[in-house]
Amino acid sequence: MEEIRKRLEALSARLAHDRKKAAVDEKLAELDQLTKRLNDAGIWQNPAAATELTKRQARLNNFCQPWQRLSVEIGELKQLAALDDASLAEEMQAQTGRLENELARLQQQLSFSGRYDDYDAIIRLTAGAGGTDAQDWTAMLLRMYLRWAKDSHFTAEVIEQSAGEEAGLKSAVASVTGPFAYGKLRCEHGVHRLVRLSPFNADNLRQTSFALVEVLPQIDAPEEVVIDDKDLKVDVFRAGGHGGQSVNTTDSAVRLTHLPTGLSVAIQNERSQLQNKETAMKILRSKLAQLQLEQHQQDLAKLKGPAKEAAWGNQIRNYVLHPYALVKDTRTKYEERDAQAVLDGKIDGFINACLAARGQAA
Repeated sequence: MEEIRKRLEALSARLAHDRKKAAVDEKLAELDQLTKRLNDAGIWQNPAAATELTKRQARLNNFCQPWQRLSVEIGELKQLAALDDASLAEEMQAQTGRLENELARLQQQLSFSGRYDDYDAIIRLTAGAGGTDAQDWTAMLLRMYLRWAKDSHFTAEVIEQSAGEEAGLKSAVASVTGPFAYGKLRCEHGVHRLVRLSPFNADNLRQTSFALVEVLPQIDAPEEVVIDDKDLKVDVFRAGGHGGQSVNTTDSAVRLTHLPTGLSVAIQNERSQLQNKETAMKILRSKLAQLQLEQHQQDLAKLKGPAKEAAWGNQIRNYVLHPYALVKDTRTKYEERDAQAVLDGKIDGFINACLAARGQAA
């Protein structure tokens, strides 16, 4: 029991140090103030502002709760250890190990120091070179990220998708909500390459296909990235579809183009034009925020849009299914031989290797 008591004391000391480093008490004070503001009925006279405060409240709550829970559990375990009951030793050994692992997980959050790391994420996928195979590959990647989100206890929602002519997706947009969603997923930003025997080729020949994955911080508040109306081109067109009763017969689809950068976002959710424009604006703000991070520019007029093509030579990761199975990241050299498990959402190894390479060991 003496060894357990020493481990608990050391754990308690590390927790106190890390709580201070994470500014948990300051965040709890902010959370208390936000809760008081949101309890005032007058705040809801401005629904948009109230919604932003609610999201901030949820983010703070998600951040603080695990720290508070760990403090309570360590305190309770220290009280049990003080009883010096040998019959509890085995169980307490296991519980102490669990709490040490939980603190290590919380320490990972301290490594996320980027401007938007604690934001939710938007994943935008676009089929590249490879024809129908590339569109099928885009659908496979969307499934992979949705499975990862579910396994990570995050919330994922497909915002928009454009079906391919024969199979798969030409493009798709999904939101991922959870603690440090953008901080964890931003390593996935780039071109992903697939090598396999094509199911769309009559001779079943080996095919290489590409898809572009853009990971963006979800910018909900317009004041975070201000876009001048004169820099915006708005095109309205009829939403496409495969036919049937639900096909949109009005010009509700919206394409926004940011003229200084050339960035373009099109949304055709078969909803109202206003809703499509709001969604497109959110994604455009997110793309501009990502571009500012990459180019270290504050002035939107000085930003230059990305020119990287989803094709050979630009990939950040290779997924080889034939003649052997291997998924390998070209940046960190991290690899997994169980390619199917990766496609089923087991990508934490790649994320952690990328964070470690950036000096953010997970």
